[in-house]
Amino acid sequence: MSQAFPPARLDWSTGQPVSADYGDVYFSRESGLDETHHVFIEHNQLPQRFAALAPEQLFSIGETGFGTGLNFLVAWQCFLQHAPASARLSFLSTEKHPLTAADLAQAQAMWPELAAQAAALQQQYDAMAPGWHRFVLEDGRVILTLLIGDVLETLPQLEARIDAWFLDGFAPAKNPEMWQPALFQQLARLSHRGTTLATFTSAGIVRRGLEDAGFSIEKVAGHGKKRDMTRGQLQHPPHAEWRAPWYALPQQTVSERSAVVIGAGIAGASVARSLANRGWQVTVLDRHPLAAQEASGNPQGVLYTKLSPHFTPLTQLVLSGYGYTLRTLSQLLPEDGVQWRRCGVLQLAGDAAEEKRQQGLTAAGLSPHILRRVDAAEASAIAGIEVSQGGLYFEQGGWLNPPSLVNTLLDHPNITLRLGDAVTELAQNPADGGWVAMGSDGPLAIGSIAVAATANDTMQFDPTYYLPVKRIRGQVTELAATAASGQLQTVLCGEGYIAPARQGRHCLGATFKFEYEDLAANDAEHTENLAMLAGMAPRLYQALGGDGIAPAQCHGRAALRCTSPDYLPMVGAVVDRDAFLDCYQQLARDASLKLTAEPPLIRGLYVSTAHGSRGMVTAPLAGEIIASLLNDEPAPLPSSIMDAVNPSRFLVRDLIRQKHRD
Repeated sequence: MSQAFPPARLDWSTGQPVSADYGDVYFSRESGLDETHHVFIEHNQLPQRFAALAPEQLFSIGETGFGTGLNFLVAWQCFLQHAPASARLSFLSTEKHPLTAADLAQAQAMWPELAAQAAALQQQYDAMAPGWHRFVLEDGRVILTLLIGDVLETLPQLEARIDAWFLDGFAPAKNPEMWQPALFQQLARLSHRGTTLATFTSAGIVRRGLEDAGFSIEKVAGHGKKRDMTRGQLQHPPHAEWRAPWYALPQQTVSERSAVVIGAGIAGASVARSLANRGWQVTVLDRHPLAAQEASGNPQGVLYTKLSPHFTPLTQLVLSGYGYTLRTLSQLLPEDGVQWRRCGVLQLAGDAAEEKRQQGLTAAGLSPHILRRVDAAEASAIAGIEVSQGGLYFEQGGWLNPPSLVNTLLDHPNITLRLGDAVTELAQNPADGGWVAMGSDGPLAIGSIAVAATANDTMQFDPTYYLPVKRIRGQVTELAATAASGQLQTVLCGEGYIAPARQGRHCLGATFKFEYEDLAANDAEHTENLAMLAGMAPRLYQALGGDGIAPAQCHGRAALRCTSPDYLPMVGAVVDRDAFLDCYQQLARDASLKLTAEPPLIRGLYVSTAHGSRGMVTAPLAGEIIASLLNDEPAPLPSSIMDAVNPSRFLVRDLIRQKHRD
């Protein structure tokens, strides 16, 4: 993803949404609802196929052109009406120019029959940044993955197995850039023998392109006044494209949908909830007597994303994670000023380098509802207290109380929480490949799979000892709010951060210390946090007491963050290190070799770790990554980002660097 894609510009002058950019309607002027049923539901035979699903089976629909969301809402409603109660629906859609939240709501109000589905979607729908967005609906039974970008850029990055396609972009004559051979080839790549498709168009270029890609195609009666439409089925799947096998998504089957998750912080709670939503029985273990006792235990965490204007892998990850966390909060927690608050975040430009970075981000074309530049005067008005510099304003952001989110994620009937027992060993049962979490007095829990969400303690287990995690100590400071400081209305960020008061106290910080690991809060780091505040927001510093604040009177806590050498998290399946290095040792001689051997995965073992200071933004989405791997769902991120967070990446790099040492 190298650019932003502006929201759709709609013309409502006829009472229906018309694209001002493409000059085409979003749905039939006579009856968009009937057209969707006729074209996409009936000609993909969805009622019959949904009814024939086995318990817990997944059905995946892919769509080109999300538009108003009409097709998704209809497919969702049809699925609820016909599918078995435990079956699941994955709906994946692409969109180059997403509708604004207001336009989406106005369009969906035209179909009162879909009001329940529309309300649930609109609760989570906001301004869409470029990239991939995961929506969890119907308590996890329905998953929407929305890809914002050019379809010819997003689909090649997709890993999925689609059962039915809705081809619903604007008409070929209006949007020839989409209806290309490259699109038809991607549709075939992501399909299997028997995958169906339907589209309103009967244009010859579309029918011939689909046939060339391996689909059998026929023209059938269109809807209303439209004489013809097209439907088809894949008959000749293409050969799989080569992809580095150590990054390919693992296909691991389990005899029983049970999991052991070690760690009851944000990483473990997120994995547990994503699995529980899909019907897995999950046991979560933690050595502490309460959940969220380490880095997830701070009173306030900030929801924002420090982005690069170059859309680096980290930027793409945090944009997707940021949106997913905000959707999770809007769905699970009341915005009550105790558990979380969407108060916005001001990222102040403290120096020339930061000013230049912010200018680059503004030029990247992201929606102003995601971020916008403000000068010092507007920043002060937003903050409610005077600041001496401008910056970027993230109106969707804010703060949350991490323990509230962690405990809510863990509150699910499919999750069993066992606290106060340390896991000393992870052992695999050679008979069935299942996992046993051992404590000092014996077994604590068993499951068909295990997930280590143990931050720095990941290195203590034999199968994961080699993962290169590193500790960074961080201390936050809490100060009692004053009448003047209580005027702060938004989070301020610079070298550190300070949040508006929660229950009468501000939280500010946090320090970064690599050299020691003592967890006792100390005066020196309180002093450091106060100095950060004095430099970033002098007027607020004075409102809190200024130089009269005695560090010895400050409250706070310290915790050890866990990060990786490249500051990206490690999420996914774990391999046998020695076997892996042996399997791919030829990379040490020639990094360009196309090796095809499957990686020596440790069956059923996964990690979610090294989320660093971004855990509230990346860990919830990491839960969806692992759940998608285990449930054969479309990945929630492009393949390049899935590769970037793959735990095996450091082994591959070590092998390649060995070539240069020979």
